[in-house]
Amino acid sequence: MRLYFLLFATFFLHSAVQAQSSSYKIEVEIANMPDTTLLLGNYYGESTYAKDTCAFRAGKGVFEGDKPLPKGVYFLILGKTKLFDLVVGTDQTFLLKTDNKDYLASMQVEGDEDNSLFFKNVNYTIQKNKEAAPHIAILQDSTASEVAVQEARAAMKQINQEVDSVQKAYIQSAPQTLTAQYIRASQALSIPESAKKADGSVDNAKAFAHYKVHFFDAMDLSNDAFLRFPRPIYTEKIAEYLDRMVVQQPDSIFKYASWIIEQAKPNTETYKYATWNILLKYQNPDIMGLDEVFVRLFDTYFASGEMDFWANAQLIKNLKEQADRYRKSLIGQKGANLIMQDQNFSPKSLYDIKKKYTVLYIFDPDCGHCKKETPKLVEFYNQNSKTLNVEVYAVSADTSMVKMKDYIRDMKMPWITVNGPRTYVGPYSDLYDAPVTPMIYVLDENKIIIGKKLPADKLADFLTRYEKMLALRKEEEKSAH
Repeated sequence: MRLYFLLFATFFLHSAVQAQSSSYKIEVEIANMPDTTLLLGNYYGESTYAKDTCAFRAGKGVFEGDKPLPKGVYFLILGKTKLFDLVVGTDQTFLLKTDNKDYLASMQVEGDEDNSLFFKNVNYTIQKNKEAAPHIAILQDSTASEVAVQEARAAMKQINQEVDSVQKAYIQSAPQTLTAQYIRASQALSIPESAKKADGSVDNAKAFAHYKVHFFDAMDLSNDAFLRFPRPIYTEKIAEYLDRMVVQQPDSIFKYASWIIEQAKPNTETYKYATWNILLKYQNPDIMGLDEVFVRLFDTYFASGEMDFWANAQLIKNLKEQADRYRKSLIGQKGANLIMQDQNFSPKSLYDIKKKYTVLYIFDPDCGHCKKETPKLVEFYNQNSKTLNVEVYAVSADTSMVKMKDYIRDMKMPWITVNGPRTYVGPYSDLYDAPVTPMIYVLDENKIIIGKKLPADKLADFLTRYEKMLALRKEEEKSAH
C-alpha cells in the first residue's frame, strides 16, 4: 500500500558527480566480537557478490584496496550471517564503530557523512516502523471495527507525514550523499497544482501525464550505483514504467524501452544492464504479441553489434535463434502455409481453408497437457464453428500415423488433422514458433496471425471480442467518411 511507502524506504542510491576516492579503506571496530574473518559483499540487481575479506583481530578489522569500490550499498558478513549494511559513496575512507549486541543502534561513524546519514535514517526508520506496527495490524485485520480502522489510518497518515518531513530534512542537510539522493528517489512524486481541477480534486489525465514525464527525475539511469542496492530498484522502476506508463503494444513499448536504454547509455555498466534487463522482460512476455519487442530489441542492440563489448558470440547466437523463432510468427504478419498428409495420406493445405478464422492447433498424441486441452478445443469447435465461421487445422507432432488416427478417434476430433513430419513444405517448427505442445495460433481469412498461445477455453471470448473490435473499426471508418 502506498500508505506505508515512506516507512520502508531505508536504502539509498544515486551519487552526485564529484571527486571519487582513488582507493578504499573501511575500518571496522566491533566491541564484544571474537577474532574471526569478515566478508564485505555488495548487492547487484537481484544478486549478491563477495568483494573483500579481512582478518578481524582484537575487535578491529580493515578492508582496503588500491582502487575505489563501485558505489552502492554493501554489507558485512560473518560466516553466513549478515551483520549490517553500509553505504559506499564518494568518500571511501571511514571508520565504523559498533557493538555486536546491537549493530545498528550502537553504530558510530567517523570520516564519512554518507554513512552517518545512512545509519541515522536506518535507526529512525526502525523507530517509526515500531510505532506503525500496531496500526498496520489493525488495517490488515478484516475483523477490526470501522472506528478502529479510521483511527489507524489517521495515525498512519501522521506517521508518514513525520517521516516525510524528517527525510526531507535529511536530503537538505546532505544532498550530495548517496543516502539523501536515494531517499529522494524513493519518495512518491507530488501532484502539482496544474494537475488539479478547480475544486481541488485530482485531474487523473493530467496527473498521469505529469507522472509519466517526471517518473525518472530523481533517478539517473546512467548511474550504476542504482544497481547495487538491497532492493532491485533499478529493475523495478523500469518495469513499473513500461508496465504502467506505456500502452501495452509493441510499437509503444519499443519506443520507450529504447528511450530508457538511451538514458542508460553514457555508462557502459548501466547500458548493458538496462538493455539486458529489458530484453529478458520480453523474452517470454505474459501479454500476447509482446514477443515482437524482444525481436526488435535483439535486432537493434545485439544483432547490430552494439552489445559486443560484453555479449559473447555464443550468447548472441542463442538470442538470435530465439528472435528468429519469434519473428516468423509475430502477431500481424501472414502465417506460413502448411501442407501435410492427413490420416488418408492426402495432402491438406492450410491456405485452402476458406473460413473467416482458422485455428492452428499443434499437439502431440503423447502429451499430457494436450489430452486436457484437446477436449476443450473440441467443445469450442462444436459450439462455435458455424457461428464464428471457424475451422481448425490440427498438426500432430509425432511421426506415427497410427497414434494420430487413434488420437483423432479417441478425442472425437471433427476438423482437419494432419501429420506434421509428413510435410511438403518443411518442418512446421521452421515456420511457426512452437517449442512446446499444445500450441494454438489464430489466423484471419487472409491468414494473418491475430492471436497465439491462447488456451482453448479462451478462444470463444477472444474471437467474440475480435469481432466487436472489427465492427467498431468499421463504424469509425464510416464516421470518418
